[in-house]
Amino acid sequence: MYRSRSGRPRRGRRAAVARGAAAVLVLLAAAGCSTSPDEGPATGAASLRPPSQLPKERTPFWVNPDGTAARAAVRLMKDGNAHDAALLQKISARPVAEWVGPDDPDGQTRGFTEAAADADREALLVLYNIPHRDCGQYSRGGAADGNAYRAWLEKAASGIGDRRATVILEPDALPHMEDGCTPQQFHEERYALLKEAVGRLKALPHTRVYLDAGNPSWVTPADRMAEPLRRAGIDRADGFALNVSNFQTTDASKEYGHRLSELLGGKHFVIDTSRNGNGPLSGDHDKAWCNPAGRALGDPPTVRTGDALVDAFLWVKRPGESDGACRGGPDAGKWWEPYALELARNAH
Repeated sequence: MYRSRSGRPRRGRRAAVARGAAAVLVLLAAAGCSTSPDEGPATGAASLRPPSQLPKERTPFWVNPDGTAARAAVRLMKDGNAHDAALLQKISARPVAEWVGPDDPDGQTRGFTEAAADADREALLVLYNIPHRDCGQYSRGGAADGNAYRAWLEKAASGIGDRRATVILEPDALPHMEDGCTPQQFHEERYALLKEAVGRLKALPHTRVYLDAGNPSWVTPADRMAEPLRRAGIDRADGFALNVSNFQTTDASKEYGHRLSELLGGKHFVIDTSRNGNGPLSGDHDKAWCNPAGRALGDPPTVRTGDALVDAFLWVKRPGESDGACRGGPDAGKWWEPYALELARNAH
């Protein structure tokens, strides 16, 4: 599905964030642009400003002031392209998830959660390293085996520690078993690893965990996802996540989620709204999930969802990072600026 190369996974992450934010401030000050923290995302050069934290009552999640989109906006501004820089602020001004891959999980989770804590916010993390990940497709890889995954998970959990975090656990891992993509011989081990991961993360004092459950267009009807979630430890998790890295509408995701919640004793869920502003690509298109044209940013991240079962709308997929080497895009997780600009330009 998606392999992120965002962030700078090292223990000096907080210092890097501070340096990046300072660079944005210097550039914008030189350009004479407003930096008022009370303004919304910019729509023109005159109101371009560095990313700042949003009100906690709207969203408690950390806005990374040195994220990929923020750095791209700085570069565009420096090159004199204030219009596109302002478009990218529609992304950089929002909290987006940090994807934790195989390298230095302790350093990544520690750096992100410490930076979030320094800002009195909560880190939003995706743990994405299950063995046989993405069953050989664009984001193939993952831990070499079950024991390697356990060691990696322990380091990731140690890095989070007692700081606040919300974790989306292993996108695709369960749906790929249910749709037959992951070979049967790996199923039992995967269920065991996910269940252990839920238990380890929930042993941390301030960590919320949501197991990925696909999207409304993938494993249907929703009833098919109930038993896999049970076997993966949904009883101990805070809930499940829908539409990660996909384009299904919020309404369709709610309908699917409500049915699944009913089968799981009222479990809550979160929805990835990062790129669902125009819904999915219509018609019978091959790989409609991979960099489809004409899509848009969706509802901004918030915990004010208006639905008692939906804990949050989140930007789990990082807008502007490719789904894979399709439709002219780069490898999965690589920054693709034309696509980022299209998403922002089409946003309602």
